[in-house]
Amino acid sequence: MALVRGGERIGDSLVVDRMLGEGAFAEVHRVEHRHLGRLAMKVFKRVTSEAETHDLLGEARLLSTLGHRNVIRLFDVGVLTTAEGRRGYFTMEYVPGGTLERFVAAHRPAVPTDVAAEVTAQIAAGLAVAHGQHPPVLHRDLTPANVLIGYDGAGLRIRISDFGLAVRADPVTRLAGAQGTYAFMAPEVLRHGGYSCAGDVWSVGVLAYVMLTDHLPYDDGTPFAPHRHVRFRRPLLPPSRYNETVDEELDRIVTAALTVDPWQRTPTARELGDALAARRVRAPAPAVTTAEPGPGAQRLVADAYALARTPGGLGRAADLLEEAIGLSPRLAGRHAHTLIRWRRGVVL
Repeated sequence: MALVRGGERIGDSLVVDRMLGEGAFAEVHRVEHRHLGRLAMKVFKRVTSEAETHDLLGEARLLSTLGHRNVIRLFDVGVLTTAEGRRGYFTMEYVPGGTLERFVAAHRPAVPTDVAAEVTAQIAAGLAVAHGQHPPVLHRDLTPANVLIGYDGAGLRIRISDFGLAVRADPVTRLAGAQGTYAFMAPEVLRHGGYSCAGDVWSVGVLAYVMLTDHLPYDDGTPFAPHRHVRFRRPLLPPSRYNETVDEELDRIVTAALTVDPWQRTPTARELGDALAARRVRAPAPAVTTAEPGPGAQRLVADAYALARTPGGLGRAADLLEEAIGLSPRLAGRHAHTLIRWRRGVVL
């Protein structure tokens, strides 16, 4: 049973619309703010006091004030009463396109190579802001569920979310304690060596590898426990072994981010982003090979175009169209330019 329900009012300004998803630690709901419009609200399953919630989100609030386009914006933090008792929550910007997890699933067997490279570059750009703090702020839980896919007036736009595990590194050692998800943890973290900027880079490398291959790195197809570091004794197959559209330079960039020895790995998100910028290809991305849009996505498109013709409906229309593309990326080829125009406030 969900902690909050559709139609429920939270304080003076929020009304719950519907659940967007949940994980082990929290539920995410779409809510309507009286002044700000649609937002996303994360309700923690185990954090019960406002002080704990503020502590958990301290670094996330810091990063959100920097205003980087690839870091999710947070708006408010508080505590609400649920059927399970008092629970902490925070509100953040709503991204209709959904998570990278859904994006990858919709593109199987692989995200188009240049699209995957652009997504990776934007993740690196947002993470570089955190790594550039003094001392660095480490995310420690970069997974496909914590990266959001959307569009704005400039095109595809990625936001890193869930800085809830983020923490400042020790100013001397530049390390932090281990947290996060086993399959995306660097080898040295699994060996209790602590997190560093290079540990976050490893996680970005795993995301890129999964987008390009639909496999985890250092996985030869035999069963393994993701928390056991014995798997890192296997040679890393470059992404091009699974996906012939991956070029030699992108192979090199991704494998450098996945070097087992952290001292030999790409050390920071900024350097990873610089390498991807140098490699960037201006040619259009390859054609998307996803399934035909389902009836749900097609219905959202129809509703979006109808809403765009109503006074004041353009923002909501753009949200619906972005949600449809999130469900079926093949629609991007037909409607992405329209969505970008709508985000700019232009209707033709």
